[in-house]
Amino acid sequence: MKVERTERICPICGKLYTGIPATSRIDNFTLICPDCGTRQALETLGISQEEQEKILSIMHSHQPK
Repeated sequence: MKVERTERICPICGKLYTGIPATSRIDNFTLICPDCGTRQALETLGISQEEQEKILSIMHSHQPK
């Protein structure tokens, strides 16, 4: 079975992505890129933007290519 990856543009950051989208915590409707979804989740926990970027960097370094 062949899985087709849909390309989307994130309405928050404007970047092209092909991963499974996240649902925005702002309206619980808008589909956003996984990174912006992670940022929104971390922001609700009070994590600084600097720390969010460090966390995303670590996550990206552990993803299969």
